[in-house]
Amino acid sequence: MKKLLVSVSAAALLLSSSLAISQETLRVLTWKGYAPAKLVKAFEKETGIKVKLTYSNNEEMIAKLRATRGAGFDIAQPSQDRIAFVQKKYPIYQPIDFSKVDTAQLTTSMVDAVKKNAGVDGKAYAVPHCYGTTGMIVNKKLAPDANDWSDLWNEKYAGKISYRLKRPLLIATAFGMGKDPFALYGDKKAYKALMKEVETKLIDSKKYVKNYWTSGDTQVQIIKSGDANVISGWDGKGWSVHKDNPDIDFIAPKSGALGWIDTFAIPAKSKNVEGAYKWINFMLKPKNAAYFTNKEGYGTASKGADEFLSKEIKDNFSRSFTKEDIDNIKWHPPVPDGFEKIEAKVLDRIKAAK
Repeated sequence: MKKLLVSVSAAALLLSSSLAISQETLRVLTWKGYAPAKLVKAFEKETGIKVKLTYSNNEEMIAKLRATRGAGFDIAQPSQDRIAFVQKKYPIYQPIDFSKVDTAQLTTSMVDAVKKNAGVDGKAYAVPHCYGTTGMIVNKKLAPDANDWSDLWNEKYAGKISYRLKRPLLIATAFGMGKDPFALYGDKKAYKALMKEVETKLIDSKKYVKNYWTSGDTQVQIIKSGDANVISGWDGKGWSVHKDNPDIDFIAPKSGALGWIDTFAIPAKSKNVEGAYKWINFMLKPKNAAYFTNKEGYGTASKGADEFLSKEIKDNFSRSFTKEDIDNIKWHPPVPDGFEKIEAKVLDRIKAAK
């Protein structure tokens, strides 16, 4: 009996030690730049939890968590449109308990978007962290009235228009035509018909297009050189050009910029769920979120961060986005099976059209 008690006590001690170790460590699967060293050290000092970082991307995150059925990490940072379709097939995440999230410090429209786009069977699986947008980069001196996607086929700017011939252009064109392509993601036939309208619009207006840009560097070069005055583009690239030429700037189209959101999600077999919620709330504290945005340039879901942004970053966002513009961002939802094939054929026909 004495030997049995010793064995039980030893087992209990081992289990207790194992739990203590798991609670003292937070294994974070994230993108490079998303966990600045200064914030990691501050979190460790505040909570006593040791942070172990693994850098990844959407595809690798999915592969790692699928291989372990949601084990090996305590928190991950997938994009909001890469969660629901994976979760339906492979339950690698656990539902978010929003009673443990300080939503009062978050932008409501982003929380709502993530709940919708990263939701499965009425349960939400992510919390918004940061975002970026695609909109217009405009030389406001030479094209002062350009303010919407529809200006990408405006005869007024003939020969001075440029865009990237990829699927976001099709989505943007639909919104610029007053349609909501995302609302048709549940109706393949209706979506195909809308893409045909978009195809016709873009083929008919090819005569106004100077050229297509293919990378971040080429979009900058096209607008800086004056080859084009109205282009589609990324917010950060528009702001970088503005530093050199104040006449050029990023504009949120009035029918809505297109946006991506990267999130916090908790893997199904996280060993430190409480630590994960502490990390989420810590990283989204306005001052900490502002430090991240000042360093990386991405927008933050923390609505109180504005107060702590650098003047340059704050000016960028305030010039390009009103609160209404932020709330009007069209956040990319998960793309249904087969839809990208429809879009690829449309893009091929636009490219081949004379």
